[in-house]
Amino acid sequence: MRKLIMWNVVTLDGYFEGESPWDLSFHGLVWGKELEEFSLTQLRSADMLVFGAKTYQGMADYWTNAKEEEGEVAKYMNELPKLVCSTTFGKTNWKHSTITKDATTEISKLKSDGSGDLFVFGSASLSNSLMKANLFDEFRICIAPVFLGKGRRLFTEGIPNQNVQLIETTPLTTGGVILRYSK
Repeated sequence: MRKLIMWNVVTLDGYFEGESPWDLSFHGLVWGKELEEFSLTQLRSADMLVFGAKTYQGMADYWTNAKEEEGEVAKYMNELPKLVCSTTFGKTNWKHSTITKDATTEISKLKSDGSGDLFVFGSASLSNSLMKANLFDEFRICIAPVFLGKGRRLFTEGIPNQNVQLIETTPLTTGGVILRYSK
């Protein structure tokens, strides 16, 4: 059975995006060789990447035009199957992509087939919906050492109470920390 895993970088005060869409400048505070290796390990274990429509479009725009120095990460991002969860999204523009209008039903089916992991990157609205449906098996959060003070929070009100267990803590030389929690 596959696991559904959330992966996000957030600030110490809980923001996953700055004041404007795709303001992810704080990611540079934690990026380095360690986080690159962690990213590759995740991508190697992935059977599929799962995105909401806005994150999908931003990722597609970035990774289809990735520079050579993005190397192996770009290869995985472009070659892995991708699922876009949206009731309004019309057409994919990134290879190996499909659309579902019913994320919870589709992901429930996908979890029961295969053995590789399903990763949700970014996609706060989708992640909140999947949390409400109790579909995540693991949460991987990298804490960036900064307070933004404003922006878009990853976790919103209305998420049901869910106990999780810390399974790994990985400090980064950049000052960030990767936290892994399972249900």
